[in-house]
Amino acid sequence: MTQKKILIADDEKDIVELIAYNLEREGYAVVKAFDGQKAWEMINADKPDLVILDLMMPEISGMEVCRMIRRQAATVALPIIMLTAKSDSVDKILGLEVGADDYITKPFHVRELIARIRAVLRRSERLPDDDMPESLDYAGLHVDLKSYQVTVDGKPVELSSREFRLLQFLISHPGRVYSREQLLDRVWGDEAFVEPRTVDVHISRLRGAIETSKENPRYILTVRGIGYKFTDEKA
Repeated sequence: MTQKKILIADDEKDIVELIAYNLEREGYAVVKAFDGQKAWEMINADKPDLVILDLMMPEISGMEVCRMIRRQAATVALPIIMLTAKSDSVDKILGLEVGADDYITKPFHVRELIARIRAVLRRSERLPDDDMPESLDYAGLHVDLKSYQVTVDGKPVELSSREFRLLQFLISHPGRVYSREQLLDRVWGDEAFVEPRTVDVHISRLRGAIETSKENPRYILTVRGIGYKFTDEKA
């Protein structure tokens, strides 16, 4: 099995060294950055398989680095775990909205962080089924399952890898209603730390990217009291 490379980006060197020591013991290759600018350079130069990104860093904030990752085609699907000292749920939601796949707050248990890393990496390695078409289309929405690119009326939109998987799953099952728990099971898989509210955050972010109006969506519809579905109306 190819050794996975993880970039740890945090301006607290003790935190970086603690995480690095434990990840190396688990068999991961580790690269380190202590500010946002260096993290961005290393993302492009070292091409890690996953990034652990501190929310607050000098030069460029972790939040902005996350946005930059999702805006670039070469890194749009790169798994990101946001690391933050802030426990406020608003900061967690902001991290997810700009494209993080998961978050963990300081102080944290190293074993929990490693479990989250494994879960995110497993999800990122899941490929579409062999019989899955190369692309899916509906009323101006184009989803390319090979390049992980999405366009609406010909204009590219930015999605995190999780948002892409959520859209891929829903558009592959038009008209089928899924509860939050079912979506967690199908899209998040065996991640044990995700709450049902996380689905709402990602649906909101996804709608903001692909819908003309989040209040009156044409693609992803809310089924009150149950969950969500991709429209089954004729385009």
